[in-house]
Amino acid sequence: TTTVLTVKADNIFVENGVLTAPGLTENMAQTAAARAGYIFRQKGEAVKLGFIGAIKNLEILAEPPIGAVLTTTVREIARVLQISAVATEIFVQNQLIARCEMKIVIEE
Repeated sequence: TTTVLTVKADNIFVENGVLTAPGLTENMAQTAAARAGYIFRQKGEAVKLGFIGAIKNLEILAEPPIGAVLTTTVREIARVLQISAVATEIFVQNQLIARCEMKIVIEE
């Protein structure tokens, strides 16, 4: 799954002209949520609530400035029952700026 986000000045995670680490982490989580929602819709099911169960190996390599266009990818690496492990990466102009693994728990 891939999403695109333009960093705007009014984003609550922008400080001193850059999108901070919490904003990058939220962007990765929202991309994972978009992926899960899309899959539920494709199955004809109602979208269920999900929670971050864990974040592993978080690396913030750069904080992008206002106006930067983020391309975020999420790839599922494992699934057990209602827990999905995903690998996420954020790029700006083909440069990796952040990555992590997340465990997402989907509520029954």
